Amino acid sequence: MSASKIFTGFRALGYVSNHVPLVTRYQEKVKEHYVITCVGKAFHTYNCSKLGISNISDTHPDEISCLAANHHQVFTACQNIIYCFLRGQQVIRKYIGHKSAVHILLTFSAHLISVDEDSFVRVWNIKNKELYLEMSFDNKQFQVTSVVHPVTYLNKVLFGSAQGTLQLWNLKSNKLIYTFPGWNSKVTVLEQAPAVDVIAVGLEDGRIIVHNIRYDESVMKFTQTWAPVTTISFRSDGHPIMVSGSASGHMAVWDLEENRIKCQVRDAHRSSITGMYCLPSEPLMVTSSGDNTLKIWIFDLPDGSPRLLRKREGHSSPPLKIRYYGENGENLLSAGLDSTLRSFSLVHDKHNKSLGQASYYKKKSKREKLKDKYVMPPIFDFAAEVRRESDWDNIVACHRGSHLVTTWSYLRSTMGDRKFDVYKQRKEAKDDGTDITATSVAITSCGNYCLLGYSSGHVDVFNIQSGIYRGSYGEEKCHVCAVHGIAVDANNQITVTAGADGTLKFWKFKSKQLLKELKLDSYIAKILLHRESSLLAVSLNNLSVSIVDLQTKNVIRVFSDHQHQITDMTFSPDARWLITSSMDSLVRTWDLPSGRLIDCFEVDTPVSSVSMSPTGIFLATSHIDDIGIYLWSNKTLYQQTSLSALSDDFVPKLISAPTTGYAAEASSLPEDEEEEPMDDAESPFKSPDQISNELVTLSLMPNSRWKNLLNLDVIRLRNKPKQPPKKPKAAPFFLPTIPGHDIKFAVEKERDEETTSRISVGLKTHLSETGKLLQNANNEDDYLKILDAFKEMGPSAIDLEIRGFGVEDGGSEILMYQFLKFIEYLLGSRKNYELAQSYLGLFLQIHFTEIGTNAKLCELIKQLHQQHVQVWHELQRQFAQTNCLIDYLRAANY
Repeated sequence: MSASKIFTGFRALGYVSNHVPLVTRYQEKVKEHYVITCVGKAFHTYNCSKLGISNISDTHPDEISCLAANHHQVFTACQNIIYCFLRGQQVIRKYIGHKSAVHILLTFSAHLISVDEDSFVRVWNIKNKELYLEMSFDNKQFQVTSVVHPVTYLNKVLFGSAQGTLQLWNLKSNKLIYTFPGWNSKVTVLEQAPAVDVIAVGLEDGRIIVHNIRYDESVMKFTQTWAPVTTISFRSDGHPIMVSGSASGHMAVWDLEENRIKCQVRDAHRSSITGMYCLPSEPLMVTSSGDNTLKIWIFDLPDGSPRLLRKREGHSSPPLKIRYYGENGENLLSAGLDSTLRSFSLVHDKHNKSLGQASYYKKKSKREKLKDKYVMPPIFDFAAEVRRESDWDNIVACHRGSHLVTTWSYLRSTMGDRKFDVYKQRKEAKDDGTDITATSVAITSCGNYCLLGYSSGHVDVFNIQSGIYRGSYGEEKCHVCAVHGIAVDANNQITVTAGADGTLKFWKFKSKQLLKELKLDSYIAKILLHRESSLLAVSLNNLSVSIVDLQTKNVIRVFSDHQHQITDMTFSPDARWLITSSMDSLVRTWDLPSGRLIDCFEVDTPVSSVSMSPTGIFLATSHIDDIGIYLWSNKTLYQQTSLSALSDDFVPKLISAPTTGYAAEASSLPEDEEEEPMDDAESPFKSPDQISNELVTLSLMPNSRWKNLLNLDVIRLRNKPKQPPKKPKAAPFFLPTIPGHDIKFAVEKERDEETTSRISVGLKTHLSETGKLLQNANNEDDYLKILDAFKEMGPSAIDLEIRGFGVEDGGSEILMYQFLKFIEYLLGSRKNYELAQSYLGLFLQIHFTEIGTNAKLCELIKQLHQQHVQVWHELQRQFAQTNCLIDYLRAANY
């Protein structure tokens, strides 16, 4: 049984890269460079032409620690095991032998070099997985931190250490050739220069040494003052340029001819630049960072500095709140701790966009490129409305600990120029010695007005287009405490405000007249309104949720089974379910009509925000200390699910979070190693016998032979003659035939009409030839003879034959059991699939009463059902995948 009977993992959004350095590979057939980035337990492959995602790998059992690639395979290290992937997706080999975690991988001709945290070096033969060489270093004397293979140096590898020294080894003879004394600083990166014998050495103290390893001489030295050197790359398109990255996110471009710095790129990334690679013979450079971004730069500016050409990015810090945007359920708005507001598309990643980072002075920050100086606190609450998005700003957001409320435009993908300031509205507010902060926001369904709640208890109304103040609720204040929620109904008739003291107040929207005040049992944490049904969910500090009807203004349901603080709530589109998340990592689904808990499952980390799609297809969740957004598919839309209430002793089960690949494609690495596929890009041809376990084969019999078996009674009634049949005239040259493939003449036997009973006509008095074959069948050859016999019969003959298997019609229980074993063989072979379904359907229709009273037959029917479900689910998945691909190609705009 699955952990949740309603939801199942679909995919994760927002992952691009992490701290693991990127690697690149070149595919000769398509003449395309691909960049590979790590996203935790899997890796993504992007093409460099458009940064479109090419494929997603299978899921590893733990976090990936390092990557490597050659022209054909991709290598990953997970703990102490190394995996080899073909085509960047499917694992084909495992290299096992390290006792500690592997942190360095390097492809070296037909070999793979791996280094673990104990500085134990292993050299593997890539194809046969044999261990070619083992080397051991003492971490106290030489802790390996980087490895490079110098160009034209046969069988030689250069190791860099944390002690600052370098060693050149011959792997074939396993001998130390030379030791470089170093520069008294930890070696962080080694990079081959375009010139032979020259290696660039990056040090922890910020120095970059361009060193000639043949003569042990330093060609030139540079120093970057920002932080340790994290990565180095050289241009190979005819320009003597070296680019270095730092832990602070800055890049430096060095002119090797003039031996000086050429330019700087400040804030290229928000965190340490861990991956950098200049594409061969092209003025392009790709970089990655732990800030979840992947960028491609082009060197086309007059001063030689790189310009950002294209990028893929997600949140660099965990999102605080997510909400679906629009009525089609194709976009998700997400506000993160990085002070950015982003939109993620559920259709395709190319539709993802960033609305920007919140800034006190947006124009000034953009002009001076001082991103950190004017950044506003992160957004913790926002409201959006799509109806006037083309006219003016349609998103309003309040920031943590700030009195300012900002506006955003989804259509223009930018932060608006308007900021609502409570201090400008109330000049005397600063004199009382308390700081007022915005605590909640709401937008009316028409998109013209926004309502702002403050910690002082005020609730103000503003016109979004003009920014003009339109009044406040209450004579002096709306509440005597902080406002923790605002909601307006669909017709702009009633406004609901929630105070932290547990008071709900209902107001007329236009006249701002108080209609009713409702006191709840505990303090209010947050509220959520479902406008179509006028149901209001109120989260209380006593770990319960109350449902309030806006029409009657009374509490109609109370859900009180939570054990920890409630983090967020969301309604299903029809308002039948209320889904809540809490700090105990549980996601609960409540049925509002019955008032019972119908589903509950546990996730790895607590959910910070949850939102249900307007179409009811997906549930989206964001988690604490996780930069991704996870989609959960609603299983009730495509399969029958029992929504009965959970028992009181129900124990939630842990469900694994979905991966970045689709649920139909994403899979975990196999326990046992798979057979090694061919190294060429083309898959081997599969004959029909080889795909028998993947697809089904039809008999190609005419539809008239099997399609109407279940409707023979209707056909006979429809074809019944209105007048009694007349004896045809004698025609000696016409002979009656027996229905079947082969033409056979029916020879009539003389019979005595007086001794023949009408009652016995049509009933079988003994077993037929098919029945005898079926009774003694016990192997595949017997079943094939029975199948051939059935193929020779017409629909009426098949019906008569199957009726004769019953006990009342001259058959037996053994005969019925043997027929079900015959059907089991057909389903298992996955051949003549439509005949097996038709024969089984007719058998169940005729003998369902006898089967229901026989335990042995019922058990065999259950086995047939499981076998049928297994076969059909795989077919249904492939049908759905093919239909989706066809629909996508039809709707694609080229």
